[in-house]
Amino acid sequence: MNIAIVGATGNVGRKLLEVLERTNFEFSEIYLIASDKSVGKKITFKNKNYSIIGLSDFDFGKVKLAFFSAGSSIAEKWAPIAAKKTIVIDNSKYFRMDKEIPLVVPEVNSDALKLYKNKNIIANANCSTIQLVLALKPLHDQFKIKRVIVSTYQSVSGAGKNHMTELEEQSKLVLEKQKVNSKNFTKQIAFNVIPHIDSFMQDGSTKEEWKMTIETKKILDPNIALTSTCVRVPVFVGHSESVNIEFKSEINLEKIRQCLANAPGCKVYDERKDGGYITPVESAGDFITYISRIREDKTQKNSINMWIVSDNLLKGAALNAVQIATVLIKKYIH
Repeated sequence: MNIAIVGATGNVGRKLLEVLERTNFEFSEIYLIASDKSVGKKITFKNKNYSIIGLSDFDFGKVKLAFFSAGSSIAEKWAPIAAKKTIVIDNSKYFRMDKEIPLVVPEVNSDALKLYKNKNIIANANCSTIQLVLALKPLHDQFKIKRVIVSTYQSVSGAGKNHMTELEEQSKLVLEKQKVNSKNFTKQIAFNVIPHIDSFMQDGSTKEEWKMTIETKKILDPNIALTSTCVRVPVFVGHSESVNIEFKSEINLEKIRQCLANAPGCKVYDERKDGGYITPVESAGDFITYISRIREDKTQKNSINMWIVSDNLLKGAALNAVQIATVLIKKYIH
């Protein structure tokens, strides 16, 4: 089986290659595709050098699967073209709310993959949504979730390579007591936090906050009420979330813990002592989504608080895409 990666030189494209290698994903040939300015650049993968191919020159009839990790504008134009010849797994936000296109987190709603034939496109969920629904799914199955309140602490890698570089540059300037002028952020990101991700909407929410709500409803249950505040923090890799959940039925904290401990793709690391929790630095490079600080919210009946941390480039993007491909091959295509 031949595969392609569109956007192979970007953050998620490079992580896709890492995940393909770490998971021993089986394929015959791989084609690495990027913009025309990257044509001819070399990328080493599995001890072999590959030359970048230009998107406009590539024949998608050569591959069975194409991973798209090049942003919404590229996906809007090129994914439907590619989908006439192959199956597209797209990491951008562009197709997520299309009713005919499945939005998939395999541990949560893999059955939705059967809808891939509608348009030959499968959407990967937003990074902050993926780690959230992983933890919500088993709890919802057992206790039925009524309402979720989320505050996110999202790393700069979620915005792209330029943002990671700028965090590094700004940090040096601050430490050297030099003036900081933000290029890619709305305000200084070094030693600061910015309560603004994506563009603002009429109701005062940002699109990142809106995405978390509508994607959770599409993936998990349209009846779950969810509100969020999404914040960019000066962390290179790893998204964190402070989550408050109100349930419809009576809860038992020990059962909650057991439920989360058995959740696919998750690990509970929750010791009530100094350092008895996971931070984004420790989650970086790990396939697992970690859950810590599980406790009752005593201000609201049948409610808990918890802390969720995951590598946003791995489970939040590349790993989830490869897992989608794995289930797709196993169950739906041969």
